[in-house]
This record gives sequence, C-alpha cells and structure tokens, in this order.
Amino acid sequence: MEPVLIVLVVLVVVAFIALIKTIQVIPQASAAIVERFGRYTRTLNAGLNIVVPFIDRVRNRIDLREQVVPFPPQPVITQDNLVVNIDTVIYYQVTDARAATYEVASYIQAIEQLTVTTLRNIIGSMDLESTLTSREVINAGLRGVLDEATGKWGIRVNRVELKAIEPPTSIQDSMEKQMRAERDKRAAILTAEGNRQSQILRAEGEKQAEVLKAEGEAQAAVLRADGEAAAIRTVFEAIHEGDADQKLLAYQYLQTLPELAKGDSNKLWIIPSEVGDALKGLGGAFTGLTGGANGSAVAAPTAAPAAPPAATQVPIDPAAGPRPLDTDTKGSARPRIDPLREYRKNDPEQ
Repeated sequence: MEPVLIVLVVLVVVAFIALIKTIQVIPQASAAIVERFGRYTRTLNAGLNIVVPFIDRVRNRIDLREQVVPFPPQPVITQDNLVVNIDTVIYYQVTDARAATYEVASYIQAIEQLTVTTLRNIIGSMDLESTLTSREVINAGLRGVLDEATGKWGIRVNRVELKAIEPPTSIQDSMEKQMRAERDKRAAILTAEGNRQSQILRAEGEKQAEVLKAEGEAQAAVLRADGEAAAIRTVFEAIHEGDADQKLLAYQYLQTLPELAKGDSNKLWIIPSEVGDALKGLGGAFTGLTGGANGSAVAAPTAAPAAPPAATQVPIDPAAGPRPLDTDTKGSARPRIDPLREYRKNDPEQ
C-alpha cells in the first residue's frame, strides 16, 4: 500500500505542475513568446492561454506600453571644434514582440548606441550657436533616423528630446558676458528712447503753453485796448457834452504837471512850452474874476507878453521833490495861491 500511495502522490504533484504550466495568464499590454523545442511557435496575447506543458516554453514577457529611457550625457564635437555634453531622452514602444526578441539582442542598448552615433553626425555639421538654437531640428533628425533603423526590430520611436546641452565652462562665461553686454545695450537704447520721448513731450508741452500764453496775452491786449478806447470815447463824449471851456482844461493841465516829477530816477524836469499858454489863460481868468468883483473894468493889455521859452530845465532834488511854481526867480517864497479856491471864492454863483 505504501508504494502505491507514494506513486499517487507523485502523480498528483506532476499533474498539478503540468496544470500550472498549461495555463498561462498574460496581463494587459503585455505579450509572451512561446518556443517549442527551442523554436518560435507563437506569441501569447493578454488573457488566458493554454500551452503544452514540458514541450512549450514561455521565453520572456515583453511590455507593450510606451517606455521612457534617459541616456547619460554624451560628449559631442560641433563644427567649430567645441565639445558639448548632450543629454537625450527616448520615448519608444514595442510593436512586434517576436522581432524585438529575435531581431536584436538588446534593443535598449542598440537604441542608445544608435542615438549617440546619429547625434554626433547631426551635431558635427552644426556650429555651437546653431546647436543651442536648433533643438527642434536635431530632435526631428534623430527621430527620423531611429524610427527607420528600429522599425525592423519591432520598435517604434515616438519622440526624441534633448534634455540638456552643456557647452564648456569658458564658452559659458563668454556667452554670459555677451548676453550681459546685449542686455546693457538694450537697456541703454531703451533709456535713450525714453529720454528722447520725454524731451519731445516736454517740448510739445512748452510749445503749447507758450502758444496759449501768447494767445491769452493777445486777447488781453485786445481787451485792454478796447477798454482804453471805450474809456477815451466816454471821456471825449463827456467833455463835449459838458462843453468844457479853456480855463478848465488849463487847470487840469496844471494838475497833471506834478505827476511828471514823481519817481526817484527823475533828476531833471522838462517843462513843456504849453505851460506858459496855460498859465496865461488861467491868469487872465483870475484877473477878470477879480476885476468883476470890485465893480471896475480892467483894461486889456495893449501888447501880449513875451512867450516863454520852448522848454525850461529846472533841477530837481529827488528827496525834496519838484520846485514849486509859485517861487520867484530870486528864490523868495510867496504865499501859495490855489486857483480853484480863488475861483470859487470870487465867483458870485458859487
């Protein structure tokens, strides 16, 4: 009984192992290669699959999702003999599990080496400045070469990106100095443009202010002239309506003369020749009024007195004011006579 039991146990274990090897569960987005006696038989897709135990062998499982593989920095020489370090990132996806298994030993290593050689060919035909500013061109060139070469491997390269381009330290310092100089230049240009615009705006504002000021002064002058003209017209009409005689005009003329002597800068007073005529007319008026009050007629002089000189220069002391007109030629003071007061006192109608 015991040997039979041992045989049964062995058979059960073998059956269990065979069952496990017969049923193969493949996850989603994965594939498995089946070999029978070392030869490719078929590809197992996602789901439940049945294989012949101990005859069929699952070699490896391949992930069909898109993969991202970063490659370490690679030194590349540019056209102008400068060494730059370039980091690349590859986005690929396995489309044929059989080709990826049997057409290339290690597709990851193959893609890396192909990327390095292609990158050196592309960068070798470009200078440093073009390399730094033409990432899209380099990416497109790399993707085209890699996609064509990896197609027979059952791999599709979706994207190739340059993660970093590092020029030598000396070149970086020179580039920083150049960029700093360019920024300073642009700042100086912008400052000059701002000063120019501000000066133009200031000049335009001053011009407009001067124009408005001139227009205001012109309008003010016109208004002043109109006012003076209206005042002169009003005075002229009032004089004509009042029928002023020669005596009143002579008195007003005499009242205006002291205004000529006002001011600290007046050192010499010029008496016009019309003063004699005014004094003569005013004196005649006072003589007529005095004779009429005493009741006796005064005979008119047979000859007119001699006319005064054209102009008499009288020195003026700025501190003392002008010399009074009622002082005789010898300097002796006479009592000042107010002509208007005498005129009103002697006029019987006042």
